[in-house]
Amino acid sequence: MKKTLLLLLMLTLSLQGSFAQTEEQDRKMKWWREARFGMFIHWGPYSILGGVYNGYLQRVGGTEWIMNRCKIPVKEYQEITKTFNPVKYDAEAWVKMAKDAGMKYLIITAKHHDGFAMFKTEASKYNIVDFTPYGKDVLDALAKACRKYDMKLGFYYSQIQDWNNPGGTTGRRPMSQGWPNPKADEIDAYTLAHHGSWDPLQQTATREEYFDNVAIPQIKELLTNYGDIAVFFWDTPSEMTEKYAKKISDLFKDYPHIITNDRLIRGSEKYTGDYKTPEQIIPTVKQLDGTDWETNMTLNDSWGYKKRGCVWKTSRTLILNLVDIVSKGGNYLLNIAPDGEGAIPEINYRRLKDVGNWMKKYGESIYGTERVKTSEPKWGRCTQKFDGDKTYVYLHVIDWPEDRQLLFRLYEKASSATLLHNGQALKFKNTHDGIYIDLPKEAPDPYVSVIKLEFDKKLPKVKIKPMNAKSYEIVDENNKKKE
Repeated sequence: MKKTLLLLLMLTLSLQGSFAQTEEQDRKMKWWREARFGMFIHWGPYSILGGVYNGYLQRVGGTEWIMNRCKIPVKEYQEITKTFNPVKYDAEAWVKMAKDAGMKYLIITAKHHDGFAMFKTEASKYNIVDFTPYGKDVLDALAKACRKYDMKLGFYYSQIQDWNNPGGTTGRRPMSQGWPNPKADEIDAYTLAHHGSWDPLQQTATREEYFDNVAIPQIKELLTNYGDIAVFFWDTPSEMTEKYAKKISDLFKDYPHIITNDRLIRGSEKYTGDYKTPEQIIPTVKQLDGTDWETNMTLNDSWGYKKRGCVWKTSRTLILNLVDIVSKGGNYLLNIAPDGEGAIPEINYRRLKDVGNWMKKYGESIYGTERVKTSEPKWGRCTQKFDGDKTYVYLHVIDWPEDRQLLFRLYEKASSATLLHNGQALKFKNTHDGIYIDLPKEAPDPYVSVIKLEFDKKLPKVKIKPMNAKSYEIVDENNKKKE
């Protein structure tokens, strides 16, 4: 009897601890889950080249990988970096652009794989203040602009891959992905023999020295020098170990509010991060495992600025992506790429203006919403949110019915139905088939029209599950696993 009571007590305490952890995580993730839409910015010395080296357009991948794929020697890339002078950079204009598009947070590459710090750092002279004619800390200006316009700020930091600071990993890619170098076979043989490195300078320090002298000090600087940081986005954790992950994770003990992604280390149950990061894809409902997630995606076909040969997503595609992602309980992190002078190509403004105009009318159906516990409609997508004892369900109608009647197969009784953009009441019937709604002849929106249903009760929620070690497979453009 005593043994049974002891087991029950231990189980009760365990459940209480689990509930407390879940509540704490829910509080931490609250703003992020409500935001749903953010801006990603890839920017650095690679933006000068724009994907072109020796007159050739880089053959594979985003232009931020040009140093690696084209095997540009360290000293040569540094000479290019010395010309980085983004005099057209306007932090406030960037933040306003994000805000006007309906975005609620912003993440910028503080250091990408080329090892260049876009901030003042004591850990390496290879930074925008000490190494370029620009001589100013762009992250400082951006942090101030984000505070001014109430925009959450996050940093992308390549924690282990680094092609300039010795000791970082180098992520081997064949020369054929860069340009037709006449010494391609020789270079490929060298990178194969040297764990991906193509320049002896990359091998003049150990991994331990890189972490202790560069990565850890720089992460500390990013945590302490820019005010309240909301998100850290890690990347390419190939060769990360639990030892290195612990060193980084320990830095965040004093910053429990900072949300981190799942790319610090792969396959670890201990360092899972707070959300998962499918890249350039939107998971299917079957692929989702119930955890928090965010699709990060380019506006064109490159993360970094690309001078020529761009393929741009249409405004319709961007809006459909947003609706699809949010209807499945995810966030949409959409990337823009400034050029080497800090200017953002005009087409970015046009695309984001279209998205922003749609969000001004229909943002209510995106912000603070979650998945609806029903099958995915064939005519579009749906989201829901709660207000006291009421539930509002938003029907995102992509394919407007020709017979002007929409069937929503939710077996609950709605109390009203309206067009969201103007509040026009719609006739509807609650039936055993679901909810039939009579529609106007023409769709009111050229992209996605939204119908708002009201229910005088709380509908079932789709529970968000704790993180686990399983990650979405990240695949790069040559269909090889991304490091």
